[in-house]
Amino acid sequence: MNRWLVLTIVWLLAALVMTIGWRWQRQHENASNVDVLWSAGLGGAAALLALLGDGAPAPRVLLALAGGLWSMRLALHLWWRMHAAPEDGRYRALRERWHDDQLKWFAMFQFQALLVPLFSLPFVAVAANPATRPLPLAAGALVWLVAMAGESLADAQLARFRADPARRGKTCRAGLWRYSRHPNYFFEWLHWFAYILFAVGSPLWWLAFTGPCVMYGFLRYLSGIPFTEMQAVGSRGDDYRAYQRDTPMLFPWFPDRH
Repeated sequence: MNRWLVLTIVWLLAALVMTIGWRWQRQHENASNVDVLWSAGLGGAAALLALLGDGAPAPRVLLALAGGLWSMRLALHLWWRMHAAPEDGRYRALRERWHDDQLKWFAMFQFQALLVPLFSLPFVAVAANPATRPLPLAAGALVWLVAMAGESLADAQLARFRADPARRGKTCRAGLWRYSRHPNYFFEWLHWFAYILFAVGSPLWWLAFTGPCVMYGFLRYLSGIPFTEMQAVGSRGDDYRAYQRDTPMLFPWFPDRH
């Protein structure tokens, strides 16, 4: 099947799922489900493109496994967090700013649906790869394992810190959070380099670079770090400002002790 047709099908399915998610949000006044659906949608896109791709079996199998398992872990993590806590602060702020205008919420959910095929472009490159090159494939699998382990560890360390009531209002500096203010985002970004390596030999190899580039733009300048840091300063004040002075924002490095 034509790969661009498959990408169109991915978008249409994502739009349908996001419409259902918007209706759920409307009933429960909790838009955190959009992150769960976006993550799950990317896993579904990776599996569909791997299944219908015309490339060699090895890159396609790795695509289905890497994209599917990454998506499943992240979606489950976000789902548990959604049910264990109130609506994400980013969406609470939007709800207040928009006065709960459901047309704006619908547009936001549909924008997230459009992002699914955009972030699936690296999957297109891998699914079209006719080459089986053991070294790049093994290197990609290693990058994926490191990224998955790092993101899982960062999420677990933050969840453990937040579970202690005595630490309420304080900033997590445990484990990986000592070296980066957003280690989960860093490993999320790193994960996309696996698909560049899986795409070595593909006629569409250049599409794989859209993954880390677009993800960095969203994390650094749009929906990730700016909103997260604004909420953190609002809730933790001077403690988080000190953390900002001492700790690298995204790329892990040793903290600066004044």
